[in-house]
Amino acid sequence: MKKKLIEVALPLEAINKASAREKSIRHGHPSTLHLWWARRPLAAARAVIFAQMVDDPSSLPDLFPTEQKQQKERERLFRIIEELVKWENTTNETVLDQARAEIWQSWRRACAENADHPRAEKLFDRHSLPAFHDPFAGGGALPLEAQRLGLEAFASDLNPVAVLINKAMIEIPPHFAGCPPVNPEAQNNSGFVAREWKGAKGLAEDVRYYGQWMREEAEKRISEHYPPVEVTENMVTDRPDLKPYVGKKLTVIAWLWTRTVRSPNPAYADVRVPLASTFMLSTKPGKQAYIEPVILDADYTFTVKSGMPKDSERTKRGTKLARGANFECIMSSTVINDKYIKIESMAGRMGSRLMAIVAQGENERLYLTPTLEHEETANKATPEWMPDEPMNRKTRDLVSGRGYGFFKWADLFTPRQLLALTTYSDLVGEAMQQVRQDIPEAVLTDDHTRLRDGGMGATAYAEAVGVYLAFALSKIANVGSSITSWMSDRGAFRETFARQAIPMVWDYAESNSFAESGGSLIAALKKSTMVIDALPAITNASSEQSDAANQETSVSKLVSTDPPYYDNIGYADLSDFFYVWLRRSLQSVFPDLFATLTVPKTEELVATPYRHESRKKAEEFFLSGMTRAMHRLVGQTHPAFPVTIYYAFKQSENRTDTGTVSTGWETFLGAVIRAGFNISGTWPMRTEGAGRIVAKDTNALASSIVLVCRKRDSNAPTATRREFVTELKTGLPTALQQLQEGNIAPVDLAQAAIGPGMAVYTRYGKVLDAEGKPVPIRDALALINQILDETLAEQEGDFDADTRFALAWFEQNGFSNGQFGVADVLARAKNTSVDGLCDAGILDSKHGKVRLFKPSELPADWDPTSDERLTTWETVHHMIRVLESAGESGAAKLFAMLGTKAETARELAYRLYTICERKKRTSEALSYNGLVRSFPEIARLAGEAGTPRIEQAVLFGETEE
Repeated sequence: MKKKLIEVALPLEAINKASAREKSIRHGHPSTLHLWWARRPLAAARAVIFAQMVDDPSSLPDLFPTEQKQQKERERLFRIIEELVKWENTTNETVLDQARAEIWQSWRRACAENADHPRAEKLFDRHSLPAFHDPFAGGGALPLEAQRLGLEAFASDLNPVAVLINKAMIEIPPHFAGCPPVNPEAQNNSGFVAREWKGAKGLAEDVRYYGQWMREEAEKRISEHYPPVEVTENMVTDRPDLKPYVGKKLTVIAWLWTRTVRSPNPAYADVRVPLASTFMLSTKPGKQAYIEPVILDADYTFTVKSGMPKDSERTKRGTKLARGANFECIMSSTVINDKYIKIESMAGRMGSRLMAIVAQGENERLYLTPTLEHEETANKATPEWMPDEPMNRKTRDLVSGRGYGFFKWADLFTPRQLLALTTYSDLVGEAMQQVRQDIPEAVLTDDHTRLRDGGMGATAYAEAVGVYLAFALSKIANVGSSITSWMSDRGAFRETFARQAIPMVWDYAESNSFAESGGSLIAALKKSTMVIDALPAITNASSEQSDAANQETSVSKLVSTDPPYYDNIGYADLSDFFYVWLRRSLQSVFPDLFATLTVPKTEELVATPYRHESRKKAEEFFLSGMTRAMHRLVGQTHPAFPVTIYYAFKQSENRTDTGTVSTGWETFLGAVIRAGFNISGTWPMRTEGAGRIVAKDTNALASSIVLVCRKRDSNAPTATRREFVTELKTGLPTALQQLQEGNIAPVDLAQAAIGPGMAVYTRYGKVLDAEGKPVPIRDALALINQILDETLAEQEGDFDADTRFALAWFEQNGFSNGQFGVADVLARAKNTSVDGLCDAGILDSKHGKVRLFKPSELPADWDPTSDERLTTWETVHHMIRVLESAGESGAAKLFAMLGTKAETARELAYRLYTICERKKRTSEALSYNGLVRSFPEIARLAGEAGTPRIEQAVLFGETEE
């Protein structure tokens, strides 16, 4: 089968840039429909699937007989990808049609060449693209983008919340594509009736309408529990800023509470004292506000004041003393430690107290002193139902307060929050009945077939609207628990799942679902309907609950998937937070999907020790299950295409003399290889911003590596370790050079080099050592790292003597001082001298100490054309100096003056990054990485300015004048 573009080259910089930018986009992004953890960026998903289906020019020698012509065609495909990944082109049909046309062109070539295939009629139908399947669909980015590219999409997952998300994104919208809204307001509006309702826009309009209906109904039932706050004359006495609001009743946006425990001081044992992590309410310039505790004889009150407090540091920390659960008693200054708080909370004696009220003013937030009326109103709420399902207290991902009295999911919510959520949950069912009653025959037939049975009539449509309304309920829950906090710098809520866990929150923000700010139903509907509006809804799709290790859906399909990452996150445990509410609202719609009280957990493919008695058994479970899942793909997927598999690589899990080792990475690779895959490529997809390129002393997920896999030949030969090493030494330097010439970021170089290295390893059925034992994956990875390091070191031969000295000195000392005697010996070995290095302007030598100059210390008037001792070291660091002070346009001027020296500078930057990454020199690593990443743009700007242009290297070895 022909090689696909993804097996040869990718415009990684454009994909990574678009993926990083996407993380800051909220309006209309599918992630705002329903929360899911660690979604793949749409840009990366779209680019990978496109490159997975389109032929690489090297596989078309009749059309592109020379390397130059192949490279030119490859660059044309790159330009399509570069447009395809832009967020603003997500729904641009012109751009999408161009991508779809390329996919069809490659597909028809495959059909023509396989006309004699024994299963040609089924596998190679030139009139129908192969379908797509993701067996670990999760948040649904991959099936959604496959659908957007014109493929029939299939999604499956063991987790019912993930299955429902995929139904909402890819399965439901095509059923009702082009349908006008059915609500009475739309039907009575002649403009609405005459309008063309493309895609799921009519469905989105009905979700808006019936969501508003739910809000109005809820207001009739429970609004007395959400009173407005009146600004009185007494409030204005110390708050002149409130004078314009006297006598007005303002909508409350949030009630800010603090948790309390009994004072450990016997003199105040009857006083419940606050565990407040801050007393600052707003830190916005000109809008500062804070809480001032007022101590009475045997109690205390809270008063809200505007401006900055006198003791700002104490106000910022509230009653908190240090990291963790350590506070001081507001009455006596007695220390309240974690042990005491746990005893009190586990005994059910942790309470809460209202600290402040946030109200909606005229285009501003108003912070007001709490009132007894508002505190009592909240405490009077009595929900008729609550989610009493127990939380899994063994997992690390659930409330870091699992020792603080949280036993059931209901414990995460206040009584008033439970009342609101149960009311809205009831209204989801009532809204479905209302939709069913409102549907005119002219729009949808009186069809009682259920949505779960593939119905497309009136009953199914009503249930479809109900799914999206239930999702709005999930959004309210995410900002409507006692784990939600208030961000004083933004004047907004920090949702429950601000990260992939439920953290303990000591002072929490209770939202008002009837307001129009964050946490309200209106805000939830606005975000959701923007997503529904933009869903492609162009091909049939299906989402089902199934175990990836046993599924049959992948047969004859294109597969791209994002499996669980060893032991990172137990999504099943976290998903229960939403599941308990979705089940209450939608169990009648999807009884099979919500058959269990909580999300199934036993078969979830994560190496979680608490489920398997020990870490070793947990690892065995993951390896066995993932191997079976990968084995299904090896035997089922369409033979014309490689399989692409995402893996979130940890930047550092364990460092050894041979490099970074990641147990999860090795275990995952082992499953893929054991299943029978040959790995033909690894592409680092980086979605973090520049500040996260090197996670300083952390174990953060640094990259998603996309593995490109083909089924390994059953007759694959056996190789010795020596043969494996020889082939690595022969092929890896060429692959490395191609990656560097393609301007891959230094931070991604090691991961990308794994691809060609593992391609050699997995080409063989076995690689055996001198004793006839299989060479483990860990050893293979270590050898790849070793040869990568040797190859980079060999590039030092291209550098001048002064640069070779500086490189060796930098590896040992960085920019810090070292002994003159050591420097003198090293300089002689490198055929230079300390005096000469000082003359070259790269070294400072004083008082028996030697130090390399930092980029910021180099002279701003440096002119490389008149430098009589020009070094590559100077070139790199002056480029960094100018880039960081004057940007890419300034660096372009220097680039032009350097001429051919610039390309050698890029090689040195790669080498220096590798050293910094190993030595944990974060800031320097960012500088070298940034220089390489900016190289193409600097060269382009230099050319546009009309400066003499050097030969610029482009991807995979060709040059352009």
